[in-house]
Amino acid sequence: MKKPIQSEKLVPTTWLEENLNNPSIRIVEVSDMRDPKVYFEGHIPGAIYWPWQESLWHPTDREFVSPEDLSKLMGKSGIRDDTTIIFYSNSPQFSTYAFWICTMRGHSSAKILNGGRPLWASENRPITEVIPGIEPVSYPAREIDEKSKIGRREVLAGLDNPHRVLLDLRAREEYVGERVSPKIKAFEEVDFGAYRKGHIPGAKHLYYGEFFNEDGTYKTLEELQESFDSRGATRDREIVTYCRLSHRASMGWFVAVYLLGYTNVKVYDGSWTEWGNIVGYPIVNESLK
Repeated sequence: MKKPIQSEKLVPTTWLEENLNNPSIRIVEVSDMRDPKVYFEGHIPGAIYWPWQESLWHPTDREFVSPEDLSKLMGKSGIRDDTTIIFYSNSPQFSTYAFWICTMRGHSSAKILNGGRPLWASENRPITEVIPGIEPVSYPAREIDEKSKIGRREVLAGLDNPHRVLLDLRAREEYVGERVSPKIKAFEEVDFGAYRKGHIPGAKHLYYGEFFNEDGTYKTLEELQESFDSRGATRDREIVTYCRLSHRASMGWFVAVYLLGYTNVKVYDGSWTEWGNIVGYPIVNESLK
């Protein structure tokens, strides 16, 4: 029998149920926007609701939330400077995306519910429709630290860098250039996100689903390490992850840094929605062969 993964950044469902009334934590459900009614129809008791784009992006620029706006969000969410945030969602990439952005805005005291909402529900743990009353608190705006983020020019400049490994976390059909969006229910009738299809030259394909067991929990450290090693993404290399909109890429970053202990990992925030539309930037489309 496999030994469950242990990490200070992963919270088991058993622990969270026992700590629902723990005043030192704040549970946050991060919406994936495909079905925003889900939270209001039932959520983990005490959990508050963050629609990911409204909460984590600048309102007009294609940038992340400013430290000042995050300070306001934290304050009205009842999150203090020393509060530990427990993120969960229907899909694991939205939890790691929120986790990633919070670390870049100075709040490192955050954890991920291992297995997310699907596992919590399948285990028949408590669900409520009650919206918690939150008393606003003061939260200081912190300095930006974006060492875990990389831009398109840096990615382009490093395409021939033998010490860098690009990891594409998208589905196979996206990587080979058959589609721009993954072939899932949410995108069955549409395929959007970029004009061109394919992947960044030299990128290795590592589908994010490879990180998880059937119940949605993360696989063992040995299995996760093998996923990276088999793509040449070893600890001595600089690792750059990307996907379509950087949500799935944040999972690769989370696994590498917080589960495997890598120290040089960056997320290409623009990902394929940017790269696939830029004039003069090279791509590989295997489906054309």
